[in-house]
Amino acid sequence: MDAVRKIAAATIRGGVFRDVNKCRQLAKFSTSRHVAAQLTVRDALNAAMDEELDRDERVLVMGEEVAMFDGAYKVSRGLWKKYGDKRVIDTPITEMGFAGIAVGAAMAGLRPICEFMTFNFSMQAIDQVINSAGKTFYMSAGMVNVPIVFRGPNGAAAGVAAQHSQCFASWYSNCPGLKVISPYSAEDAKGLLKSAVRDPDPVVFLENEIMYGTSFEISDEVLSKDFLIPIGKAKIEREGKHITLVAHSRPVGMCLEAAKQLASSGIECEVINLRTVRPMDAETIFNSVMKTNHLVTVEGGWPQCGIGSEICAQVMESQAFDYLDAPVVRVTGVDVPMPYAHTLELHATPRTEDVVFAVKKVLNVS
Repeated sequence: MDAVRKIAAATIRGGVFRDVNKCRQLAKFSTSRHVAAQLTVRDALNAAMDEELDRDERVLVMGEEVAMFDGAYKVSRGLWKKYGDKRVIDTPITEMGFAGIAVGAAMAGLRPICEFMTFNFSMQAIDQVINSAGKTFYMSAGMVNVPIVFRGPNGAAAGVAAQHSQCFASWYSNCPGLKVISPYSAEDAKGLLKSAVRDPDPVVFLENEIMYGTSFEISDEVLSKDFLIPIGKAKIEREGKHITLVAHSRPVGMCLEAAKQLASSGIECEVINLRTVRPMDAETIFNSVMKTNHLVTVEGGWPQCGIGSEICAQVMESQAFDYLDAPVVRVTGVDVPMPYAHTLELHATPRTEDVVFAVKKVLNVS
């Protein structure tokens, strides 16, 4: 977009024309290198909700400070002013209460997007999420759908200590009846949130606070109102032949950075972005492992009963196990409550150097 702005500024100063769309067209045919559009994760989520609110009058947004304050992290910025009190609703600070209202609204035919200011607060409403939303379709013999999205920041942020730093991916993916999404990029955030809103089943949408302000290059396709990403399908972010790295959410970026560093040593890593934790795209993982013969899983949550543990189990129970040339290694958060002190916090969460170390350990190289 920098190229567009420069061309626009030059032409406006020269008095040639003032139409920005014409500037964009001129930039498209410029002889200089094409610069891809940039979109933050925050704006991708905002655009997804805006487009779905506009598309379907049954969609509504509710949660603490989502309306007049534009959301605690400004993800719902501008939606209240555009759609009003009936579509974008501020709630009291009572997660069990407003989550229950949202579930009831979904049972009655609406499509709520229920925001938790942080998924740590969803523990106050976990009965509504699991027992009311997750199990009703089964317990009603398929007669009652619950098309609801529970969304908000998940996992470790920075300096918020033990009670506000948990990753709930393994918690909610343990429950049949829920779909669990954990996006990494702006493309993931927009395409998967739109798919989640349109899905007939309850979806837990786990974002990451630190990623909200991160910009990603996107294609024109992502900007389309019709852009969707299928739930349950992983993405190979980088192809490689020596080892497979599997991650979700922010750790995908750590894997990509580690792969970049390792490439200078001749080690080519294949990086898989899970995108969806439940249902998990095991087939993509198996096919990659059968190609690379090595596997490292990376996640921000705790090691016991984590997503990496599930991947290890599924690989061991599949034909991909016979292709492994070394044991699988998990890179996770440290098995302790999150410390508040910054220096300790750095050592409690996975880092790029941890991924590099794990890869070299699996490949038995120094």
